[in-house]
Amino acid sequence: MTGRPIPAPPLPEGPPPPLGRPPLTWLYVPGDRQEVVAKALGCGADVVIVDLEDAVAPDRKEYARAATAELLADPVTAAPDAVPVHVRVHGEDDIRALTHLPGLSGFRLPKITHAVSVHHVAAVAPGVPLYPLLESALGVEHAYSIASADPAVRGIALGEADLRADLGVREDCGLDWSRSRLVVAARAAALPPPAQSVFPDVRDLDGLWTSCVRGRGLGLLGRAAIHPRQLEVIERAFRPTAREIEAAEEIIAASAVEAGALALPDGRFVDAAVVASARRTLAIAGRS
Repeated sequence: MTGRPIPAPPLPEGPPPPLGRPPLTWLYVPGDRQEVVAKALGCGADVVIVDLEDAVAPDRKEYARAATAELLADPVTAAPDAVPVHVRVHGEDDIRALTHLPGLSGFRLPKITHAVSVHHVAAVAPGVPLYPLLESALGVEHAYSIASADPAVRGIALGEADLRADLGVREDCGLDWSRSRLVVAARAAALPPPAQSVFPDVRDLDGLWTSCVRGRGLGLLGRAAIHPRQLEVIERAFRPTAREIEAAEEIIAASAVEAGALALPDGRFVDAAVVASARRTLAIAGRS
């Protein structure tokens, strides 16, 4: 085929990159257990997710919604230095009841399969950051359209328990393609890298560590947790090591002296992509 080259489409618009270190730990707590929620807010998680969906029995849903509304209306929860509180909603009643409360930092939207669902929530909850959860083969197939559905979408993630059941996957590696698909979709939609889904065995910290290392290698950043004892392992697994920080600082320092591609004394090649990766490393480490 001859003629003029086909112009590339403009990059998708998205929220600006976050300042400072991005969140690495996202702690789920059941919305009907106020004492557990209170403890979670002080345990060091970067984000607390109050769960009104799977963690709450059907006959406790209304109570959980009311308790969560009370929490989000509290000025302490809404303070600028407070831990961000997200809510994994069970349905539209939750969304309408909680949308305008000052302590709400975002909605986690379970079992999203199409962009139209995101459009609907964005219309019902204007101004609220949205985090769709993809928990089925259909959701994964529509990952990019969901990620780019609305400016209110600030991140996407997998719901791996439901996805595993939907796909009939037994081995953990069977989900790697879906994880990579989400990483690519998030980047294409100008969103942060997805956080890894929960590790269900709260006692197996060695297994958690191994799983986090695998997830980091796939491009995931941070992880959801279901118990405070998992937080330190997740933080350590996803934070850059001292050597990685040192190497990133060397790259940034060299790029400031000489523009364009260059080679460091130890033979490492440095170009714009390497510099961008170094800046990301320092941002995750909280040194940008």
